[in-house]
Amino acid sequence: MANAIIQALGVEKFYVQPDGNRIQVIAPTNLEVVSGKIVALLGPSGSGKSTLLRMLTGLSTPSSGEVQWHGKPISVQPPNVAIVFQSFALFPWLNVLENVEAPLEARGVAAIERRKRALKMLDTVGLDGFETAYPKELSGGMKQRVGFARALVVEPEVLFMDEPFSALDVLTAENLRGELLELWLSKKIPTTSIFIVTHNIEEAVLLADRVIVLGKNPGRIRADFEINLPQLRDRKSDRFVEYVDYIYNTMTQPDAEHALPVHGQAAATSARAPRQKYQMLPHARPGGIAGLLEILADGGGKDDLYSLAEKLAMDADDLLPIVESCTMLGFATLKEGDVEITPDGVAFVEADIQTRKTLFRQAALKHITILQCIDSVLKAKLDHSIPDEFFHDILDEHFSQDEVERQFETAMNWGRYAEIFDHDPENERLVWTDPSSEANPPPTVAAEK
Repeated sequence: MANAIIQALGVEKFYVQPDGNRIQVIAPTNLEVVSGKIVALLGPSGSGKSTLLRMLTGLSTPSSGEVQWHGKPISVQPPNVAIVFQSFALFPWLNVLENVEAPLEARGVAAIERRKRALKMLDTVGLDGFETAYPKELSGGMKQRVGFARALVVEPEVLFMDEPFSALDVLTAENLRGELLELWLSKKIPTTSIFIVTHNIEEAVLLADRVIVLGKNPGRIRADFEINLPQLRDRKSDRFVEYVDYIYNTMTQPDAEHALPVHGQAAATSARAPRQKYQMLPHARPGGIAGLLEILADGGGKDDLYSLAEKLAMDADDLLPIVESCTMLGFATLKEGDVEITPDGVAFVEADIQTRKTLFRQAALKHITILQCIDSVLKAKLDHSIPDEFFHDILDEHFSQDEVERQFETAMNWGRYAEIFDHDPENERLVWTDPSSEANPPPTVAAEK
C-alpha cells in the first residue's frame, strides 16, 4: 500500500521448547498501518495482542517474517514510534516536567529545546500548572496524561497504546477517551496514526477508523474492517450497536464466519463450521457459569452482552469465557450480541445443588467431546481409571503445551463438578464416578506398573 507506514510481512512468533516442539503465539500475519487512521486491535485474552504490538514497534523480533518502516526493514531503519502503556510507568523520583523531558534527554535534545517542547505538550494535554508535581501527588487520570505527553513529546509518526484506559475508573477513562479524540480530530498532536490495543469493544467502535480482531491458539486475524461512521459517534445509534454486536459475535463464536453489518440489517452468521474433534474449552468455572445463568434468569432471561458486562463491571476478557461456556453446554444461546437462557438453563437455575450436578453432567456428556471421550474410556476400563497423561496425549496434537495444561485444569473442574470422574492426585489418575449408585464406594485405583 502506497501510504503504509508500517508493514508486517508474514510475521510469526513462536517459542521452541527443550524437546524441539514449537509453541506458536502468532501465526504468520500480514498487517499494514497507514497514515490518517486510528486502528484498534481486539482479541480474547491470550490471543497475542501485546506480542503483535511489540513486534510492530521493534521491541520484539519476529521468529519469522519481517516488519518494515516505510518500505525498509526496521532493523536498518528504526521506526519513529512511541508507546503509552497500561501501567503509567512514570519515574517516581522525577516531577511531571522531568518525566516528559526524559525521552528527549535520552535522544540528546538540548536542555532549552526539550524544556520548550515538554511545556508545550503538557499544555496540550491539560497539565499546565502541574509541572513541578510528583507522580505520587497525581490522580490516575493525571498520571496517564503525563504518559500521553511523554509519548507525544518525541513527535512520533505512529502512537501505539497498549490498553491505556484499563487501569482507570469508568468516568476518568471516558473523559480521557474524549480528550484524545478531540486532540486527534483537531490535529493538535504530532502523530499521523494511532494504533490502540484494547479489550473494550465499545471503546474500539467509539475511537477507531479500522478494527482488527484476533483469534487465538495461535493468534491470527479473524476480522479486519473499517468503521463507516462519522465522528463524533452516538453509541446508542443502531449502526453503532450493530458494529459492537458484530465484534462480540466474532470474538465469542470462533468457529463461525460473520458478515459485516449492513445498514439497517443485523449482522448475519453463516452456517457454523464443522466442530473440531476436540473443542477448546473456555476457561470458566462451574460457579461462574451458574452465577451468569442466575443473573440472566433474574433479569427476564435475556440481555445484551455489552449491557451485561457493564452491569457486572467486568472486562470482556473475563465475561466472554463464561458466556462461551454457557452456550457450549446448551444452557444459553448467543445471537447478534444478545445472550438468552435456554429451557435447559432455566431448569439448571431452578434445581437444587445435586440436581444441578446431574444436569451439568448430562449437558457436558452431550456437548463436550473430550469429556465424552474420557467417560467412555473410564467405563470401558476394567479398573475404571486412566492416567492423567492420557488427557495430555489426546490433546497435544491440537493445542500448545501451555494450552493443554489449561484445558486439563478446566476439564478437571467441569468433570469433577459434574461427577463424571474423580481425580487421584497421588497416582495421577482419573477415576470414573458411577452416577447410578452413590452408595457404592469409588473403584479402587490400580497401582501403575
